[in-house]
Amino acid sequence: MSMTYDKAHELKDALEQSDEFKALHELHAQIEADEIAKKMLENFRKLQLDLQQKQMQGIQISEEEAQQAQQQFELVQQHELISKLMEAEQQLSVIITELNKIITEPLEKIYGDPSQEQ
Repeated sequence: MSMTYDKAHELKDALEQSDEFKALHELHAQIEADEIAKKMLENFRKLQLDLQQKQMQGIQISEEEAQQAQQQFELVQQHELISKLMEAEQQLSVIITELNKIITEPLEKIYGDPSQEQ
């Protein structure tokens, strides 16, 4: 079992050394240094989290809240650094999703691929 954990740590190290992670890390540092961008992003993330929590609790999101979220999203997308950060986050997310798919292949051999059902 320790070999499995060793490989996981190797994968973590490889991810940290990837160009995608380095780009994300650099953009995050730039936003931290830019008070306006930092505040905009914090406000957007707080709104996102609030809406996600409501959804998880089964609370209906109002039309006004949905519009406010859309406006906030459009606003942060106009900020070049934040837009680049979100793009970098998406790229890294795709990589992690693909890695997860590879890692779970042995389980799919036993249980099948849930995305192929129905």
